[in-house]
Amino acid sequence: MPTIYKCPGCGAAMEFDSTTQKLGCPSCGMQIDVREYEEKYSQNSTQGEYDKEMKMYHCNTCGAELVADEYTSATFCSFCGNPTLVEDRLKGEFKPSTIIPFKINKDKAVEIYKNWCKKGPLTPSALSRNSTIEKISGLYVPYWLYDYSAQTDMHANAERVRTTRKGDTEYIYTDHFQVFRNISAKFEKIPADASEKMPDDAMDKLEPFNYNELTAFSMPYLSGYLSERYNYTADQIQERATRRADKYITDIEMSTITGYSSVNIIHNDITMRPTGSQYALFPVWVLNYRFNRKNFQFMLNGQTGKIVADRPISGKKAFGFGAGIFIVTLIITMFGGLLFI
Repeated sequence: MPTIYKCPGCGAAMEFDSTTQKLGCPSCGMQIDVREYEEKYSQNSTQGEYDKEMKMYHCNTCGAELVADEYTSATFCSFCGNPTLVEDRLKGEFKPSTIIPFKINKDKAVEIYKNWCKKGPLTPSALSRNSTIEKISGLYVPYWLYDYSAQTDMHANAERVRTTRKGDTEYIYTDHFQVFRNISAKFEKIPADASEKMPDDAMDKLEPFNYNELTAFSMPYLSGYLSERYNYTADQIQERATRRADKYITDIEMSTITGYSSVNIIHNDITMRPTGSQYALFPVWVLNYRFNRKNFQFMLNGQTGKIVADRPISGKKAFGFGAGIFIVTLIITMFGGLLFI
């Protein structure tokens, strides 16, 4: 049976409030900490049966599978905007270890979206319509967080060029150096999104997330939001995180080599040992829309407010804007010509 988070005061269904970071009752206004709720009212929560507590919405249009609790509205698919989602039981074991709760609620997300629309003078008016805005969805995106123990041995040739002058003669000296570096480092929680529908480049741009607010997963955090279950296991996408770790330790190396005119790396041997991974959910507001037969996407980091979005251009507004510039330029040219007659 799905988990019901009943208000201790009036018995209504409670939802996670991103503003107060507590469970809130929309009926009587009661607020209670998630952990406190679980400790005092555990009879309303059946942890350990994640696959039995949640509903899964399957989109017949794009194939997305979205996870939500019993009281979450799932009128629209977060990925394609299709209004018909089919409810099904969540299958398999997909319980996360950690979660970053939403800090930006829907009202704030809509406000940010509207301001973003206003900043684009050529943005189509259709993007500001209520029928479009109401499709914005709070979605917990699945991530794998990887830990590594790394070591690198690098050999490089470096040059330092200096110039001196005596009288009318200029002397250029080039000093040659051999540079060696041996660095060990540990990396924790390198993220890689495990969603097939969310584009990797866009998700990378939504970073960073503030790990200080990473907390142990608890079911009430999902109340009122959707959550996509992961499409890829930790092993399937680990290469992405490994490439990032390789770049990080190489950047550390290069930051220690300073004061040279040029540096030429001869070889760089990196040993990367995975030491663990954990499944996490990160908060993202998502709005997908279609304009002139093309798909566009607006994404908002639900914790920091960072925006990653595609902005279509209205042909009518572009024509009007260009025509306005032409008319203003023509008037200025004509009056400028009269002044010199």
